[in-house]
Amino acid sequence: MPKVSKKPGSYLYPLPPCLLSCGPLEKPNIITLAWVGHLCSEPPIVGASIRPSRHSPGLVKASGEFVVNVPTAGILRAVDACGTVSGRDVDKFKTTGLTPAPAQAVRTALILECPVNIECRVTQVVPLGTHDLFLGKVVAVQVDETALDERGELDLTRAQALAYGGHAYWTVGPLLDRQGFTAPR
Repeated sequence: MPKVSKKPGSYLYPLPPCLLSCGPLEKPNIITLAWVGHLCSEPPIVGASIRPSRHSPGLVKASGEFVVNVPTAGILRAVDACGTVSGRDVDKFKTTGLTPAPAQAVRTALILECPVNIECRVTQVVPLGTHDLFLGKVVAVQVDETALDERGELDLTRAQALAYGGHAYWTVGPLLDRQGFTAPR
């Protein structure tokens, strides 16, 4: 199969579109990010890459906390909307109809409509260029029971998981198999 050479850039896909909530509980903000991921399992560390010119990095730096909210296909309109306007000008909870709720371990809001909420405390901010990487130690996780399978594990189909790539949103398809299915038995 012939290959085409491309300029170095962002070609890793799919990415998880997330709604990162931050700021004080009385006036929380939401930013849509796709550059979010697990970076370490022990201690559990999440990385979120945000342009410093945005409103949210200042809120995260001021509080030292944020919540990664994993949205569903059912709230795709809100996911997209939170990435098109600034929290400096718009109350994104109010305009999208999303519901803020107190988190368990951090002092910002989580989003009730998201089946997975990952509460983080910032351990480090790494300037990378156009983006700053916020490293957050996971201090609490909340998962809707309806997103769990009979074994108590996250079921991406039940969670209506989204994927992002090619400047477009996708849904996650059916389970193919579980990790380790090729291991000798």
